[in-house]
Amino acid sequence: MKIIFSDFDGTLTSNGLLGAIFFDILDVTNKMNAEFVIVSGRSISWGHFFLTHFDLNYVIMEGGGVLLYKNKFGHICEEVLVYDEDVALLEKITQKIISEVPGCVMSADSFGRKTDRAIEFSQMKKEDIDKVTKILDDSGLHYSKSNVHINFWAGDMSKYLGIKHFLKHYAPHINEEDTIFYGDAKNDESAFEGLQNTVGVSNIIKIIDELTHKPKIVLEGKENSGAAGVYMHLKEIADSSIDF
Repeated sequence: MKIIFSDFDGTLTSNGLLGAIFFDILDVTNKMNAEFVIVSGRSISWGHFFLTHFDLNYVIMEGGGVLLYKNKFGHICEEVLVYDEDVALLEKITQKIISEVPGCVMSADSFGRKTDRAIEFSQMKKEDIDKVTKILDDSGLHYSKSNVHINFWAGDMSKYLGIKHFLKHYAPHINEEDTIFYGDAKNDESAFEGLQNTVGVSNIIKIIDELTHKPKIVLEGKENSGAAGVYMHLKEIADSSIDF
């Protein structure tokens, strides 16, 4: 494998925390001479954090809406992958939701996002969630649920489209079959559908029946939950004991 793509929340974290095993994952990736790319629903600001604090060169954030990378001078650059009019529509509908659903809890980083917004659904009443989703449905916006948020956006955007753009423009020498994607949530489904090599860490079992498009491999057992599952599976690949 030349490029490892991975969701963040629930896939690289365990019990909501990023632990030391993440560095073991990066170490295995380096020994494979591969690139590790986080593909997350988190905000642009989190992308800056990932690139400044870890040995990473690229991240795809906001569910595929923004690609961040380090240029040859080590400076972090951003490429927005949706149209300006979609960004404007998103802001308009966000203000409508805030005005009409006082019980809506926007994520703390929503106002630093560019291509999507996030709702803290676990802190909301069901009737307020229903009101928000009705507004989104009526406005034609798209939305998906991760482990921590309901993310919504305007335009054609997904984790798979972000990955596809990355491969075309930043890694044209890499064949898609030489990449792998790890995930555990409904907002990973576009990658499960579009990519050839996909793996669900074992905690995906909780939502597996909700997925129309499932990962090619679903890991089993508590020992393969979250980051531990990614690490063990990658280590097997590095040891050439897995053949896709």
